[in-house]
Amino acid sequence: MKKGKVALIGAGFVGMSMAYAMLNRGGVSELVLIDIDKNKIEGEEMDLSHGLAFAPSKMVIKAGDYADCKDAQVAVITAGVAQKPGQTRLELAEINAKIVKNIVKDLMASGFNGITVMASNPVDLMTYVAAEVSGLPKNQVFGTGTVLDTARLRYMIGEYLNIATKNIHAYILGEHGDSSFVPWRYALVGCKGIVDVMKDNHHSMKKLNELHEEVVNAAYEIIQKKKATYYGIGVALSRIVKAIIDNENSILTISTYLDGQYNEKDVFIGVPAIINSNGVREIVELELTEEEQKKLDESCNIMKEMRKKSIDKIVKE
Repeated sequence: MKKGKVALIGAGFVGMSMAYAMLNRGGVSELVLIDIDKNKIEGEEMDLSHGLAFAPSKMVIKAGDYADCKDAQVAVITAGVAQKPGQTRLELAEINAKIVKNIVKDLMASGFNGITVMASNPVDLMTYVAAEVSGLPKNQVFGTGTVLDTARLRYMIGEYLNIATKNIHAYILGEHGDSSFVPWRYALVGCKGIVDVMKDNHHSMKKLNELHEEVVNAAYEIIQKKKATYYGIGVALSRIVKAIIDNENSILTISTYLDGQYNEKDVFIGVPAIINSNGVREIVELELTEEEQKKLDESCNIMKEMRKKSIDKIVKE
């Protein structure tokens, strides 16, 4: 396994936003671009490489194929179709499950044994597909989960309170979607609880719930205005990959496998976890209120029900 080598499978807007973020961030020794459109990845290789003179560190960029994944430390999967107007999440999941299944089969045939990061939507379900098809240990397969949702929340709280985003520590848990929730008592502004900050500044707690609703609706609004979202998730992916390559032991709200944690089993869902070069080192288990636990259970049940309807069948075919 070559440290710092990343295979990017899917050279669409999300994948290339991640690649551009990595070029600017540095820390990746080699980036292999893989896509069914060979001309596109050759063009992307050229375009990115022309910026290497201004990059913070040396980086090899190449248009490749699955054979190049054998010694990769990380494989990031962004391939799949976007949700169309009027299309249900289940319909999207069925289409992308077949795509992800074939990708993972090809990935594993190369001899790959690194960390797999899933970004294709619905990400919690697609992470399940990748884990089942790959047969890799569960700690080596996880999805972007609510990393972007959490980043959006931190930004919105920071804007509302006029505090730097980096000093906002709040986490969104559950599905990357409508059933997510925020355990507000674990949210901090610097070193002070956000509940106290809101009271001290005579702000209504109702505003925090409104900010969470804005997060949930953010993707819909962006898609309505510019057809797709990709910069935010691209930077989020770059951040996750950095945590793996640099063996950071950073806490991120990725979509990971629960095996009894949070009273849930056999499901991938967004929760805080410690990420390092081995993937998921440990799940950070918060003590949830009864209401919060119900919300997490609801998220998990949505995933399990969607799996039963068709995803399990696709995986086993």
